[in-house]
Amino acid sequence: MPNIVLYSSTGCPYCEKMKNEFKEWGFTYEERNVTDNPQYFDDLHEQGMFSTPVVFIDGEAFIGYRPNKMKKALGVTGDQPRKQEETTEEEFFKEPTNEIFDEIYDFVTIGGGPAGASAAVYASRARLKTLIIDKAPSSGTLAITHKIANYPGVPGEVTGQELLEKMHVQARDFGTTMIRSNVLSVDFSDDDIKKLELPEGIIKAKSVFIAVGAKAPGSKIKGEEEFTGRGVSYCSTCDAAFFKDRIVAVVGDTDEAVHETLALSKFAKEVLLLVPTNKMKGDASVDELKTKDNVSIFWNHRLKEIKGDKKVDGLLVRDADKNEVTWEVDGVFLYLAGLKPGTDFLKGAVERDEEGYVKVDDTLRTSVDGVFAGGDARRTPIKQAVISAADGCIAALGADQHVNKRKQMKPQYS
Repeated sequence: MPNIVLYSSTGCPYCEKMKNEFKEWGFTYEERNVTDNPQYFDDLHEQGMFSTPVVFIDGEAFIGYRPNKMKKALGVTGDQPRKQEETTEEEFFKEPTNEIFDEIYDFVTIGGGPAGASAAVYASRARLKTLIIDKAPSSGTLAITHKIANYPGVPGEVTGQELLEKMHVQARDFGTTMIRSNVLSVDFSDDDIKKLELPEGIIKAKSVFIAVGAKAPGSKIKGEEEFTGRGVSYCSTCDAAFFKDRIVAVVGDTDEAVHETLALSKFAKEVLLLVPTNKMKGDASVDELKTKDNVSIFWNHRLKEIKGDKKVDGLLVRDADKNEVTWEVDGVFLYLAGLKPGTDFLKGAVERDEEGYVKVDDTLRTSVDGVFAGGDARRTPIKQAVISAADGCIAALGADQHVNKRKQMKPQYS
């Protein structure tokens, strides 16, 4: 039997998944919980690892939840049977059929993230014939979020994928249809029926919710992928404790970067905020950061490369005077601006701002009657799953008002 050591932390959902995998595969393991025993924290630090789970199989390290790679290392063949109650996104989202193109839907949401899924729950419950279209339901911002511990009504910690699947189950149970496809273009010229062009055909709808979310820049910083989990992180909630009394950098110019810098300041000895330009984006403010003795802000500083051997130990930074200098740090948290709403397919169908965000009023109505937008497709003060879900509720109730020609929106109380 191979020697398996699992470094876990309390409340880590992926650690629990990994333990279940080993049980199903028939392997025993030694668990080392870094929350309960600080020595195990030090063990990972000495090897340049700053996240959980970490699994050692006969001395080979697997950082993060990597079941397929571990199956290969352990010689596990074939798929493990899934528990009956478990459902995957593959089962929620079907390929579009001719019957779907023959329908006229009351409400179609473009995007199946927290905004689109929440909208589908409310719309289906209002007896609107509802359809979700999503080209990659397992790849959205929420779906790839490592841990969520602050979603109302969901105690403990869950992965973003687990939370999203709960939403999809709820929408499905109320009657929502879900398909996997890509909206190529839209035609909102008809006052009554909106048309959405897919590669497979044309979807017809009385009302539409644009909930496509935002996408990150395609290119990564040199060294980013190599050192992910070894000093490169994207979530202070997940990994801040690993940097207690250490020096970390935060790179970004958004409200999220400010929020994460504040969170890290409670753990790290020193936090260096690199802002690529001379100002923050949107309504983000650094006023509170200026009150923190262990936070320094560097304007017009760009991260060029992440350096290290087995772990991050430095950053190559281009400063405000265009000089390239190396900073010694123990880790870097990346919240780079560049998340761009995926709204290019709309072209001029609805009004958008200079960055592509759809312009909406207080009830998320766009410049076209019967078309709504929310979540990361509109400009929000901060990006949070609960805000996107609330947008979905508002859009669905607005669609119900539009389709049924009500004078005002009708709330759902029970």
